[in-house]
Amino acid sequence: MIWYSFLVIIPKIHRPIIQNSLVSSTSFQRLNFSPFRQFSSSRSFQNPDYLDKNPNIFSRKDWLSPSEVVKIFENLKDSNLTLPLFTQISDRKDYKPNEALYMTVINKLAIANNFDGIETLMQIIKLERKCRLSDEFFRNVIKIYGHSGGRINSAIETLFDMPNYKCWPTMKTFNFVLNLLVSTKHFDVVHEVYTGASKLGVEIDACSLNIIIKGLCGCGQMEAAFSVLDEFPKQKCRPNVRTFSTMIHGFCERGCIDEAFNLLERMEREGVEPDTIVFNILILGLRKQGRVEEGIELFDRMMLKGCDPNSGTYQEVLYCLLDAKRFVDAKDFMKKMTDKCVIPSYESYKLVINGFCSENLVENVDWGLRQMVKHGFVPKMGIWKRVLQCVFLDSRIANCYHISYEEIFEN
Repeated sequence: MIWYSFLVIIPKIHRPIIQNSLVSSTSFQRLNFSPFRQFSSSRSFQNPDYLDKNPNIFSRKDWLSPSEVVKIFENLKDSNLTLPLFTQISDRKDYKPNEALYMTVINKLAIANNFDGIETLMQIIKLERKCRLSDEFFRNVIKIYGHSGGRINSAIETLFDMPNYKCWPTMKTFNFVLNLLVSTKHFDVVHEVYTGASKLGVEIDACSLNIIIKGLCGCGQMEAAFSVLDEFPKQKCRPNVRTFSTMIHGFCERGCIDEAFNLLERMEREGVEPDTIVFNILILGLRKQGRVEEGIELFDRMMLKGCDPNSGTYQEVLYCLLDAKRFVDAKDFMKKMTDKCVIPSYESYKLVINGFCSENLVENVDWGLRQMVKHGFVPKMGIWKRVLQCVFLDSRIANCYHISYEEIFEN
């Protein structure tokens, strides 16, 4: 069973993170409690940005349309006044909340870093049930909790609390939460959320499994990642190029190049064509292991397969040529790059010029300097010293001018 090995790797949660409902509506009624009671002192509140121009706006009846209410919050410059203002508006007889209003208020609370206020508002929304909310609304709330507030628990709770708002999450929202957990390295709860898919009526797809693989590769559990790869047909899914590129990257990061190439062969056997990203990962992996000639050969293989290289591909191959000290070949390759509007890096020019100097190729040194300046790079003092050393130690020039490198820099 795939998750047996997964559960061995990922520790159990000591406290449940998923709650079906944080507060029930009956408990509010029983305690006669209003979540906004703490803001009752704001009855005399006037918004200086908008309400000063309309001092009696809240005493008027039946004239504020939902769009006008949203506009009031959009014009509110002090986000800390959001909840007091919402309290006043919610007491009006013409109060007709909609998704746009709720989202505007939540965004304002997020700007004020008032995430406790967002949780309070979400409970009010659950009790009011005055409008139907979309999956996108909850995905935005989850995004605010996860990215702006760093409240991963609240993000997960919101996902599993969606049915209590009469809204069921889509695959997009479910996968968003999975990816949030992986990107924030909360690997310990990924499995718990994954296994909760059936409770939410969500069917696992290839994207879900790819996210799980990404998390496993991120924490170095490559065997478990292979187990998830074998799970694809059981879930009636097919692995794609992103599935394999993630695992290949995981192997290359750990210096397991041979395993990465075995996975490349499996990928091709299963009819999944490698893309530019896959080849870039492999070329970089080979270069890090000092297998630069293999990296250059892989580039040729890539071209034969009709896979178009990008700027990253060209740069990695150039570094392979430079690491192999094939400086003249590197010069020719740099010409090809510029013909395709790909500019070599500053480091590339520095390395190729040093290489030409070491081999006393003065004319090529001149070419390198001119190209470097042409593409907007400024040679630093170290490069100039190296170039002058090469030029003035050239026997022809030294004999002509009767000068040495030491004499140049002795002053």
